[in-house]
Amino acid sequence: MPDTYGADAPMTEAYEVTEPVAGLLLAAGGGRRLGGRPKALLEHRGRPLVEHAARALREGGCAPVHVVLGASAPEVRERAVLPGAVLVDNPGWADGMGSSLRAGLASLAGTDARAVLVLLVDQPGIGAAAVARVVAACRGPEALVSAAYDGRRGHPVAFGADRWAEIAADATGDRGARAYLKAREREIVLVECGDVARPYDIDTEEDLAHLEQASPRRATSSAE
Repeated sequence: MPDTYGADAPMTEAYEVTEPVAGLLLAAGGGRRLGGRPKALLEHRGRPLVEHAARALREGGCAPVHVVLGASAPEVRERAVLPGAVLVDNPGWADGMGSSLRAGLASLAGTDARAVLVLLVDQPGIGAAAVARVVAACRGPEALVSAAYDGRRGHPVAFGADRWAEIAADATGDRGARAYLKAREREIVLVECGDVARPYDIDTEEDLAHLEQASPRRATSSAE
């Protein structure tokens, strides 16, 4: 049976957003361990994963929402319905997640966002409820906030604007912000999300079991 986690889970809590927090969706991966199937286009509940993740950011209180595309970007643009999202092309996507993080942060220059929440496209078990909790914990341009699952740090993660330049400089290969976060563990505000989200990744053929087929009604409503 479908679970109640992820982008389609109902929001049961209300949070006050006190800072403008942008949403940054990293959706450029080519799915090397999935036979070269771009993760953004994997279907979950009848629609591409990129749609579910972008909706989680939007409904979780992020604005604006920027989506970094790479592998099969033209096809993603054609197939995915991403209302209001700013699409950012990363021609260097094959160099790893770090290049997508840099491209996404650069695209936010000039916005009024005082923080950005970063979400990965291959985690459909994380929805608006977890996003909203992390957004609500952001306080100012020095914020460093992460979702936690049974006390262990996971995604999504939010960075105050004062941290972006240093994060971008450190983001190389597939590390993303991993090294930056590891060096600042004591500064991170952890927000427990284990009751509203499941932080699994879609990385291998075996992981595809997490993706769900859609009922006709769900597939129709998701595309609206």
